[in-house]
Amino acid sequence: MRQPHCDQLVQRLILVTGLSGSGKSTALRALEDQGCYCVDNLPAALLKEFVQQIGKDPALYSTVALGIDARSRDPELEAIPDWLDERNETGLHCQLLFLTADTKAIIQRFSETRRRHPLTGDQHSLPQAIEKEKKLLEPLKRRADWIIDTSDTNIHQLKRQVWNCLGTERDSMMVVLESFAYKRGIPQDVDFVFDVRNLPNPYWVEELRDFSGLDSKVSEWLESNEVVDRMYADIEQFLLAWLPDFRDGQRSYVTVAIGCTGGRHRSVYLVDRLAKRLRSDFGRILIHHRELQS
Repeated sequence: MRQPHCDQLVQRLILVTGLSGSGKSTALRALEDQGCYCVDNLPAALLKEFVQQIGKDPALYSTVALGIDARSRDPELEAIPDWLDERNETGLHCQLLFLTADTKAIIQRFSETRRRHPLTGDQHSLPQAIEKEKKLLEPLKRRADWIIDTSDTNIHQLKRQVWNCLGTERDSMMVVLESFAYKRGIPQDVDFVFDVRNLPNPYWVEELRDFSGLDSKVSEWLESNEVVDRMYADIEQFLLAWLPDFRDGQRSYVTVAIGCTGGRHRSVYLVDRLAKRLRSDFGRILIHHRELQS
């Protein structure tokens, strides 16, 4: 594969295909949750033109996921594996995710929805359409980078498997840590609020008043107080115990707010310390110090 220049942005194209009723739409939504630009049911004949268009703006279309199904014609589907290999040679990082399920599971899913299988028509029963689709998509299945069998998989499990294929399951949830001042009110739309106004206040130490919880003088002073360590340990233990459950429940964001009187010392210090700890388990951490940034 041709190696891109060190400052050249490498674009990523993920084709999502597989049997109708196997969960392609769910897989695309999972990819969209990870920031992919997603397009469903793109005709295979439009692949070349589409790639040319996204190539004009690599920053906007850094990772694109396309859903393709058996409604494309036979020659177009058969040509996709070679076309993907050719694009890889030009520097576009192409991968193929194939979803499948056993015939019994697919029949049951179509019986529970008003959707018709795209290959039924007047000539094929549902089982016949499923078998025809398997043959049409066999070249793509052989080329697949990942194959996921969804026969016994629910929506949440499928999302986690897709994230795992991309290496993003661990970082699928954003944890927002926010410090604030109670005198200005509690932030809106938070999931957990911790009140740390009972902790020793650096504001009343004249040489520390003009600093913030991000400064070493303040952090060292707070760390010298045993009660601060106890408070930190309790908050840390709570978050490490419960954040994984939120992540497994497909939450995109969890916001944790920590408040003190002025929002500049104790809460800022604890948010900064927690962020350093949580990054080892939850890679996507966003810090917001409301009173320092206002």
